[in-house]
Amino acid sequence: MPKDVLVIAEHRGGKIKKVTTEAIGAAQSLAEALRSSVHIAVLGSGVEDLADELSRYGRQVFLLEDPKLEFYSNDGYAQALAPFIRSRDYSIMLLGATPTGRDLSAMLAARLEVSLAPDCTALQIENGKLAVTRPVFAGKAIAKVAINTTPAIATIRPNTFPVAENSDGGTVERIPCTVGDLRVVIKEVVQKAAGRMELTEADIVVSGGRGLKEPGNYRLIEELAEAIGGATGASRAIVDAEWVDHSMQVGQTGKTVSPKLYIAIGISGAIQHLAGMSSSKVIVAINNNPDAPIFKVADYGIVADAMDAVPLMIEEFRKLAVH
Repeated sequence: MPKDVLVIAEHRGGKIKKVTTEAIGAAQSLAEALRSSVHIAVLGSGVEDLADELSRYGRQVFLLEDPKLEFYSNDGYAQALAPFIRSRDYSIMLLGATPTGRDLSAMLAARLEVSLAPDCTALQIENGKLAVTRPVFAGKAIAKVAINTTPAIATIRPNTFPVAENSDGGTVERIPCTVGDLRVVIKEVVQKAAGRMELTEADIVVSGGRGLKEPGNYRLIEELAEAIGGATGASRAIVDAEWVDHSMQVGQTGKTVSPKLYIAIGISGAIQHLAGMSSSKVIVAINNNPDAPIFKVADYGIVADAMDAVPLMIEEFRKLAVH
């Protein structure tokens, strides 16, 4: 009977994504319940160092390399992973609920003809099967779903599960891998926002909306985020108005974030925005409208004009940083 749990690692720019270490931690809890082991698969070209890094978590790491896997593509990764997964007979597979994880998990579920549970916020074993908790209907309800197919595939929401701890005893095994013709060949990946903190993996996110009044005032969001070591986000309203790039949008049609602290500045709190940030651990809202919907989900609220409140916050946080 298949029992082992497989984590499919995600990396970018020569670095393992934080959500992968969270998936390893989640997989360990599942494996303990199943009395099984955690395995990790890392794909790419010239990624031996990443495989060695992952082995420090004390797990069996499988390295699948091919020149055609230098850049991620769902076709290439699926070609490499599908036969490997079938040969190992896993019970559960975990990936991060990132753009790459969502794309690859759907492709693998189709190829393996198994079920997929996306964007999970809790995982457990019930009667030997994977049961997941995930938000539905734009976060207005929470569903608990049992997966009956094998393997069960799930993607986990970043910043929701604890990061795995390092331990000794991990090993790396190279798996023969041949990737055939690809329908789409990626020639180059251009990092448009070089140096910017990854929004979905940040512990602190500061987002701005229409309450900033004009594009130039978005600098206040950037200055506050810099002062407290956070990433910057935005509402759909100012993205549509082309104040900032779409890559910074938080919400149903943007990115889903689950930071320890989310600061919403000048954002009214439409349901589409709440869908992308309502799972944050602590929510602080600043809005000049005391009836704004954002205050219904906020842990702390400040009824004030953003132009008055944010400069004061920046000043005070900078003072703390000096001391």
